[in-house]
Amino acid sequence: MDSIQTRIIRAWHTQYSWVLLLLPFSWVFRVLVFFRRFILRLINQGHAFSCPVVVVGNISVGGCGKTPLIIALSNQLINRGLSVAIVSRGYGAISDDYPLQVELNSSVSECGDEPLLIRHSLPSDKSIVVVDPDRRRGVNYALDHFNCDLVLCDDGLQHYQLHRDAEIAVIDGSRGFGNKQCLPAGPLREPIGRLNSVDFVVVNGEHSLGNGISVDASFHIKPIHFRNLSTGEVIDVHEWSGSKTVHGLAAIGNPKRFSNTLESLGFKVILLGFDDHQVMTYSDLMFEDDYPVIITAKDAVKFSETELTDVWVLDVEAEISSDFVNNLLTAVNLS
Repeated sequence: MDSIQTRIIRAWHTQYSWVLLLLPFSWVFRVLVFFRRFILRLINQGHAFSCPVVVVGNISVGGCGKTPLIIALSNQLINRGLSVAIVSRGYGAISDDYPLQVELNSSVSECGDEPLLIRHSLPSDKSIVVVDPDRRRGVNYALDHFNCDLVLCDDGLQHYQLHRDAEIAVIDGSRGFGNKQCLPAGPLREPIGRLNSVDFVVVNGEHSLGNGISVDASFHIKPIHFRNLSTGEVIDVHEWSGSKTVHGLAAIGNPKRFSNTLESLGFKVILLGFDDHQVMTYSDLMFEDDYPVIITAKDAVKFSETELTDVWVLDVEAEISSDFVNNLLTAVNLS
């Protein structure tokens, strides 16, 4: 049975549904958002850090591909000789030690799945990953403990307590803005007009957004290989020799996108979608049939060891143009 979160998200992305009864609350929400942003920007914007801070976020609820994009941006910056700090709130994590520097052996329960995936995806000598619900404190920690040239804030477009030198708004091209209403009647954290004030609008995948939105760049997330969760064996996505009927498990913002990716590779997918960031257990990986299980890289970091030999991870990477990175560096005076 679908969770409440799944049902609400589905309703948001339906033109006419029961959530429109909540429109009066959405109008109040829009007013509160406007005054909150005005006041907090007035207080905090302009208090710059010792290096540029770039916020990578979105204006809607749900996954849009921010984490793969941040990993791709970080790797491009590192390849250009820069050192990068990534600061995240660590959604769903609980720790007594914030700010928390994420290490390879950090616990998902303390740092969150996305920060740990980022840590595993970047060289440790050229990057630092810090988790703190207070992002400003997290940035200060990163600057105090690491000699970095640029800070990428994972999410936090609406965290106006944090000074930022540039903003990147990421949009899921397949979902767009749903019914285009603000919370709680729709998925928007801020009105669509907020995109006119960000520095870059970047879209994940193909899109037809309309609304006069100027898109600065698009990126695509492509599958690289399958990795066995138990043995670490790596298989090219086109060299799979097992059953083409598989169980696909994903606790991400849009599990259907994961299923679509597997289907594009020729699989028949029995999809089990979880709420975004939901905790998975080993029992979730077990089924009565013998079909292989494929999970996302974001979910794979939730497991340390397993004796289940037919559980595979689909590793992916985002492809973003070097021209976009050039424009970003120019915007923060690092070109």
